Amino acid sequence: MNLFYVYILRCKDSSLYCGYTNDLEKRIFEHNNLKTGAKYTKIRRPVSLVYYEEFQSKSDALKREYEIKKLRKVAKEKLILKLFN
Repeated sequence: MNLFYVYILRCKDSSLYCGYTNDLEKRIFEHNNLKTGAKYTKIRRPVSLVYYEEFQSKSDALKREYEIKKLRKVAKEKLILKLFN
């Protein structure tokens, strides 16, 4: 069964980027190394993974990605901190 991931990256300029994928390791590599990475992250490399969640369905992952993208940076930072506590 495929898992889907919603993730947050911290860019070189300390900004945050949220996305979703079904192959987290490959997608992080793309963000850091290939032209297929998101335009936003291409000019803010390197990026590092600071948060992710797993989902059973693409639909659930997309819904969560939308929720996270609507959050202000302060709320995203709190979400990241919860992962480590």
